[in-house]
Amino acid sequence: MTESNLIATKQFESRTVLVFGEISDTLAQEVTQQLITHDTASTTEPITVLVCSPGGHVESGDAIHDVVRFIRSPVRMIGTGWVGSAAAHVFLAASSENRMCLPNTRFLIHQPSGGIGGSGTDIAIQAHQILLTRKRIANTVANATGQPFEKVMADIERDHWLSAEEAIDYGLISKIINHRSEVDAPVN
Repeated sequence: MTESNLIATKQFESRTVLVFGEISDTLAQEVTQQLITHDTASTTEPITVLVCSPGGHVESGDAIHDVVRFIRSPVRMIGTGWVGSAAAHVFLAASSENRMCLPNTRFLIHQPSGGIGGSGTDIAIQAHQILLTRKRIANTVANATGQPFEKVMADIERDHWLSAEEAIDYGLISKIINHRSEVDAPVN
């Protein structure tokens, strides 16, 4: 068995899924396949998702978010490095008590952006869709964190960075952890 096969086997056995790098349709497919496979193996054992991503394609993030909520297994999200944009949306799919991060994690929430082009009519359609997506993302953040919708809309108007401590206050995470043994420990 090669070293990469051994690592993949151990990762699978630990029911750990990695969301690292830019969120794309390829990453979304890999992550959702892993989530469904773990859920098929056991619906009671938790799945741990480690997230370190600047974000990426909104709808690819939506796919991961929706599958996390679709499967029966409990999912624990652990932020590390940075959790930004579409990755923050993925992160918020887990229940509040199952969202945590390592001490140096930074979070970024903001409105969607995109390259708009084409005819005037197409530009108007794309702009309308971006505004609808902005409201949907703000609603998800508000519902997951307990923040008022209007506050979230104001916060995501520009890049809104949060440290691990600020993420607790905002409601993005329930606790900061330093060690794997703390994942199963109750929230203080």
